[in-house]
Amino acid sequence: MTSPILAAILMSSTSSAAEDPFLWLEDVQGDEALEWVTAQNEVSSEALSAEEGFTEVKDKIRAILDSDDKIPNVRKRAEHLYNYWKDADHPRGLWRRTSFQSFRTDSPDWETVLDVDALNEKEGENWVWHGAECLPPEYERCLVSLSRGGADAEVIREFDIPSKSWVEGGFALPEAKGSVGWIDLDTIYVQTDFGEGSMTLSGYPRIVKEWTRGTDLADASMVYEGKSEDMWIGAYRTHEIGYERDFVYRGLTFYTNELYERTKKGLVRVEKPDDASARLVRDRLFLELRKDWEVDGQTFKAGSLVATDYKKFMKGKREFDVLFEPTDNVSMSGYAATNNHILLTTLRDVRNEIEVLTPGKKGWTRAPLHDKPQYGTMSVSAVDQEESDDYWLTVSDYLTPSTLGLGTIGGGPAEVLKQLPAQFDATGLDVAQHFAISKDGTKIPYFQVSRKDMPLDGTAPTLLYGYGGFEISMQPAYSGKVGAGWLERGGVYVVANIRGGGEYGPRWHQAALRENRHRAYEDFSAVAGDLVERGVTSKEHLGIQGGSNGGLLMGVMLTLYPEQWGAVVCQVPLLDMKRYTKLLAGASWAGEYGDPDNPDDWAFIKTFSPYHNIDPDGDYAPILFTTSTRDDRVHPGHARKMAAALMAVDKDVLYYENIEGGHGGAANNDQSAFMSSLAYTFLWSRLTGDEMAEAVDEPEGDAAE
Repeated sequence: MTSPILAAILMSSTSSAAEDPFLWLEDVQGDEALEWVTAQNEVSSEALSAEEGFTEVKDKIRAILDSDDKIPNVRKRAEHLYNYWKDADHPRGLWRRTSFQSFRTDSPDWETVLDVDALNEKEGENWVWHGAECLPPEYERCLVSLSRGGADAEVIREFDIPSKSWVEGGFALPEAKGSVGWIDLDTIYVQTDFGEGSMTLSGYPRIVKEWTRGTDLADASMVYEGKSEDMWIGAYRTHEIGYERDFVYRGLTFYTNELYERTKKGLVRVEKPDDASARLVRDRLFLELRKDWEVDGQTFKAGSLVATDYKKFMKGKREFDVLFEPTDNVSMSGYAATNNHILLTTLRDVRNEIEVLTPGKKGWTRAPLHDKPQYGTMSVSAVDQEESDDYWLTVSDYLTPSTLGLGTIGGGPAEVLKQLPAQFDATGLDVAQHFAISKDGTKIPYFQVSRKDMPLDGTAPTLLYGYGGFEISMQPAYSGKVGAGWLERGGVYVVANIRGGGEYGPRWHQAALRENRHRAYEDFSAVAGDLVERGVTSKEHLGIQGGSNGGLLMGVMLTLYPEQWGAVVCQVPLLDMKRYTKLLAGASWAGEYGDPDNPDDWAFIKTFSPYHNIDPDGDYAPILFTTSTRDDRVHPGHARKMAAALMAVDKDVLYYENIEGGHGGAANNDQSAFMSSLAYTFLWSRLTGDEMAEAVDEPEGDAAE
C-alpha cells in the first residue's frame, strides 16, 4: 500500500497542481532545510565515526592526500613548469613553478606564485583554486579563477606573474558561471552573467562580449548572442604563432554545437556536423565524429577521427584523411599534437594503446609509441606542441603506483621522471578482466581487484563501482583511497564498464541514451549477477557506489533492483528526474535523459526516476547519501529529498552533506578523507555484518513527521 507521502510524490510526477511534500528541501540555504541537514549530519557522523576502523581509514587517506610524494601534475608555460599543489601545510593549495632542469631532479626547487591559504586568511574567504588562463607566449599575465567553497561559479581576477600580485585596475569579474579568454594583453573575451536574460536555461552564459582594458564591463562590445535554449555560448582565440584565429562556440546541447570563425567580414560557420568535436592544429582541422557522416560521396563512421586542410575546407573542399576508424572492440580515447606528429590513444577492450601518426607527402604513417600495460591506463600529452616532439606519458593501473615519463618521439622509450610510492599494501592482490552478459546479450566488461587466493564461496565483501553516462570511460587507475579504504581490509573492488560510458566510443554511449537508458542499468545488474554466479560474493556482501550520473545509477539500482544489494553509497546524485531540468545545470542534460516536460519523454523517464519509484513496502538495502551544499551543478535537493522520502517509509538511510566542496563533494584534503571514510566505513559495516558501535537517537524534526 502506498503511503500518503509517497502518493503525493507520485502525483507530483503527473499533476502540476500536486505539491511535492519535500520541495522545501530544494531551498539550498533555507533555515528549515539546513536545520534538517545539520540534524542528519550529526546522526551519520556520530554513527559512522564510532565504527571500528573509521579513524584509521580516515587518517590513512588523509596522509595519502597530504603526502609530499605525489607526482606533480605540471604544465609548461614559457621557461617554467607550473603546478597546483595541496598538502598538510597547504590545505587550499599553492600555485607554484619550477624550471625544467629542476623538475628532473628528485627534489625540485619550487617557487610559490600564489598561496591560496594565505589569500583566504588575508581576505577572510574560503577560496578554492579553479585554474589560471595565461596569455602566451610570455605567460606573464593570467586570469585566475577562484571559487567559494568549490562551487562551479567563479570569481576571476587578473594576476601578474613577475610581481606575484593582482593587477591593480586589471580585469576582474564578479562571481558567476562563465569563463574568459585572452585576445591580447588589453583585450579579452568574456562569457558571464551580464544580468537578467543573459544566461541560458541551463544556467550558463548566453552572451559573449569583447572587453577592452580600462573600460567598464557594461561597455564591452557584443560578439555573439545565443538563445536561452542553448547550453553555452563562448569565444576564444587560438594562439599558435602564425595561425592565430578567433572562434565563437555555440553549444546547442551537451553533445551538439556550432562553430564560427570570427573574421573581418563577420562570423563564418565551420560546416561540420553539429555533433562532431572540432580542433585546429596549425593549418589542419581535426573532426571527431559521433555519428556516421556522409559528405561528397564519402562515408565516415561514427567514432572516427578525420583531418583536412582548414583553409581548403572553408572554401568548400571536402577531402579528408581518416586517422582512426573504430572496430567492434577498439575505440578512440583521445589525441594530442606535438610539433610534427599526432599521438593517438585508443582503447582495445578498455586497455590503452598509443600510436604516433606522422603526416607526409604520401599521406599519414603510423607506428606504436609504447608497449601497452596488461590492465592499465596510459595518458599522453605534448610538453609544448609548438616547439618540440617531447611528450609526457603517465602510466597507471589498479595495483602499480603511477609513473610520469618524459619522452621524445623517435627517441626510444620514455624516461621515467617520477614514480608514486606505494600508498597501500598490494601484496597478494591480482587484477582480472571479466565479461558479463547483459539482458539483450551484449558483453559487458568489468575489472576485478581481489586476492589471488580468494575462495569463491560468495563471502567476500565486494564494492562494485559504476558510472555509465556522458561517454565517460571508467579505466584502470591507481587509487590510494580505494587501496587504503577497501582493498587493505580484504575487500574486492570491481569497476563496471557499462553502456552510457565511452569505453567503446560513441556507439557505447548512444546505446543507453534517453528511452534506452535501462540498458545501462541492465548492464550493471548483469555484472552484479556475474559476480554472484562466479562465487565472488553474494547479495549480503555486495555493495555499490557511484556519484553524479553514477548517483542516479545507484538510485535506480536501489529502487528497481533491490534484491541484489547489501548496501548502497549514493554520492552527489540526480534522483528526481521530473524536476532535474529545473535545478541548476540540469537542463543541459536533456540530451542524455530526455525532457520530463515532454509527455512522450516523461513516459520513459518516470520508469527510471528513483524518486518516483520508491516502494514503501520494498525491501531496500541500507543506503548512505552524500552531497555538498555548495554543489551548483547537481542540486543537493536531489539527495535531500530522496533521503527524506525513504526515511518517511522507515528505510535504513544515512545522510551527510558537506557544507563545502562543489560537485566534487570536498574542498580540501581533510574533507575528502572524511567523506571517503564515511563511505568505506558504511559499506564495510553493512557488508561484513558488523553492528553499529553505538545506537544513536534519531534527530528531532525528522522529515517523516
